[in-house]
Amino acid sequence: MTQTVRPWPALWALCIGFFMILVDTTIVAIANPVILAAFDADLTTVIWVTSAYLLAYAVPLLITGRLGDRFGPKRVYLIGLVVFTLASLACGLADSIGMLIAARAVQGFGAALMTPQTMAIIARVFPPRGRGQAMGAWGAVGGLATLVGPILGGVLTDTVGWEWIFFVNVPVGIVAFLVAWRLVPNLEGHPHRFDWLGVTLSGVGLFLLVFGIQEGEVYDWGVILGPITVWSLIISGVVLLVLFVVWQRVNRAEPLMPLALFRDRNFSVANATIFLVGVGITAMPVPLAFYFQVGRGLDPTLAALMLAPMAVVSGVLGPFVGKLSDRVGPRWVTFAAFVVSAAAMVWYAATMTLDAPFWLLLLPSALLGIGVSGMFGPLASTATRNLPHTQAGAGSGVYSTTRQMGSVIGSALLAVLMNATLALHISGFVPGAIHPGSDLSAEDGSGLATAMSQSLLLSAVAFAVCAIVVVLFEKPRPWGAPAAPQTVESVVREGR
Repeated sequence: MTQTVRPWPALWALCIGFFMILVDTTIVAIANPVILAAFDADLTTVIWVTSAYLLAYAVPLLITGRLGDRFGPKRVYLIGLVVFTLASLACGLADSIGMLIAARAVQGFGAALMTPQTMAIIARVFPPRGRGQAMGAWGAVGGLATLVGPILGGVLTDTVGWEWIFFVNVPVGIVAFLVAWRLVPNLEGHPHRFDWLGVTLSGVGLFLLVFGIQEGEVYDWGVILGPITVWSLIISGVVLLVLFVVWQRVNRAEPLMPLALFRDRNFSVANATIFLVGVGITAMPVPLAFYFQVGRGLDPTLAALMLAPMAVVSGVLGPFVGKLSDRVGPRWVTFAAFVVSAAAMVWYAATMTLDAPFWLLLLPSALLGIGVSGMFGPLASTATRNLPHTQAGAGSGVYSTTRQMGSVIGSALLAVLMNATLALHISGFVPGAIHPGSDLSAEDGSGLATAMSQSLLLSAVAFAVCAIVVVLFEKPRPWGAPAAPQTVESVVREGR
């Protein structure tokens, strides 16, 4: 019997789990100052709570995309949802910073199992001419989740404790599992080989690179242990990642990252751009959290509400942006989004002083929401438009990996930048001493505000480069043109 496919109910079912895992990429940001104080940790260690999640999320994505192609995306998505939900429970029960970091890594692996399946299912159940609107809704959920994370984290941390930023995932995960089990169709798999050497090269290379960058300041960019130095780790990571790309080129079986996907210029542009989006989005909420909570003395709830305009504006505009990209194409939509986002970050940085009125700080937040609403959906449509269905999982895995690699690198760079700017502007800076309730002098408070505003410029630069890449290299095309290969199911859905 032929299975009835209802694309929109399937999409909304997937969006529950997708929303949850993306919220967890940023939910810790607003709670970082409180977690730092709770475990008597330092700034670099606390940022590992985010970096461990992002790293464990990014490394397996290439293989988990293939797992969806091989065993069916619904089955792999549900397994990942179970892993993620159980790991969330472990995070909330953690009694040390080390246990929390370890549980976050397991959480990241569960997210890695889920994410490629959402894009792959959308690409397979929606017809090409309706996929832009679907990706617009999916992208709106992604953008909204990334911005809601800090807000939800602040409210939960301030009312019931930081542990609940993880406990809340348990009932949501159960609901997401039941809804996906009922509404997401079972799609057939395709036989694939698994490139374990590619997984090893990419995973170890990325870990060494991120560890070297993030811990460089801790070891004064010198010796870590015996002959092992910070720079030897960074160089080794780069070499392994280069070897990974070379291996993908010469592998005659089935490479983990099919380089042929990058022959489509727009797929390449979308991947380069989403990498920078990962850097910019990840580097945004943490400096704001320290500025509002430590510099301005706000509690986590009020600090979170200062970010509310971003989430509201992005959520409202996202679906409309998806329809607009179907009509005019995503190139100019994303270009405008990145220009607006870069301007918002510069405005934020220029406004963050100790005596700036709070209402004024809401304005760049709202402007950033306008920019974010035009990022995720149009970029995802550009990346997946020409993917054949047999490569939907692989292409989605590559795209998701690129985004998460940007987030990991952004988190590591942010740790370096925050430590450096704080040391520059605060005399006798001690990382563990900067947390809510710190007795800062007026001079040190002003220095903290300056350091956090300068740290935000990392996001501004990332978004500005995105705008340049899109306008110079994305290939415009009529958005009503049919995609490449279609299946019998898609032709039937289109009535042809």
